[in-house]
Amino acid sequence: MHEMQQANVDLLQIFYLMRLTRAMEERTRTLFLQGRVVGGVYTAQGHEATTVGAAMTLRDGDCIVPQHRDLGMHLVRGTSPRAVMCQWLARGNSPSLGRDGQLHIGDMHHGIVPMISMLGESLPVACGVALTMKMRKRESIVLASCGDGATNTGPFHEALNMASVQKLPLVLVIENNGYAYSTPGYKQFNVQQLSERAKAYNIPGETVDGNDVLAVIEAVSRAGEHARAGNGPAIVECKTFRVRGHSEADKADYVPKELREEWLKKDPITRFEAYLEQERLLTARKKAQMEARIREICDDAVRYAEQSPEPDVATVTDYVFAPDGPIAIVGEPGADNPRYINALDRRTGESFTTVSQEEEAIGRR
Repeated sequence: MHEMQQANVDLLQIFYLMRLTRAMEERTRTLFLQGRVVGGVYTAQGHEATTVGAAMTLRDGDCIVPQHRDLGMHLVRGTSPRAVMCQWLARGNSPSLGRDGQLHIGDMHHGIVPMISMLGESLPVACGVALTMKMRKRESIVLASCGDGATNTGPFHEALNMASVQKLPLVLVIENNGYAYSTPGYKQFNVQQLSERAKAYNIPGETVDGNDVLAVIEAVSRAGEHARAGNGPAIVECKTFRVRGHSEADKADYVPKELREEWLKKDPITRFEAYLEQERLLTARKKAQMEARIREICDDAVRYAEQSPEPDVATVTDYVFAPDGPIAIVGEPGADNPRYINALDRRTGESFTTVSQEEEAIGRR
């Protein structure tokens, strides 16, 4: 199927993370329909190969700048399912301390930069992180993501121009899922592949099947090595599909039924599962054990979040400004005790992290 050679445990870990991503989102969707999650719920059904595959190429010290459908990236980099569920349920011990109910979270200890809701606006921030890495002569890269619609915004082009001119170690993954909310691609672009936009900045661009996780890993790995060698940024366009609406409040009636059914047949998890079974890497017993573990993790995350405290109104003005003193950067001395997101609570001296080391390790390679 692919030239890439992976150890059996790596392939099963990839499958596990794809399944965990979908299971977490399915559980959140159920909570939303039950009225237990308030606000918008944005899921990535159909994106799992792109998000998990891209993040699996990274090393310790690298950073990601994810967006709202990139739960898979968070899980790969080490964000705990408990922390994610506390965030979705806006609990007082969530990464945002209950100030938000979306994946607007980050953790520099794990190399995760929080997203900005205005999609595309995170890309100049990604350039800033990449510039810091270059100035400090580190062999690390930044993996940033955006949707097809964001490639039509000013920050996308400003970020690419800066990254190209400065030869920044940036890999941009475009998750082309066919629609910018309700606007189909043919009404947005006059190019066949969004990776063609790389030509304007004299950088490499490649388009791959975003529902083939091994193809994603191969392409993003190539782009990563290009950036890591000091050659500047690269683009990987992953063609996939947003099976559900823009959010759970969107019925997506604008998507032709035949088109959705066509993409459902290309489901990335089903495809990878068939490959693993064909290669005799995934047995019925292993799959059952994995599914049981995933149910256990989801049950535990929901139970933990619902038993966690509501936000304390007395803390509403806390952490509006960054704390005094240096902020540790992932991979540098002192980063094991960072002073930013998921750092020490100045009022208690305790870490914001609410889970054990074992639970924090869920998803880490």
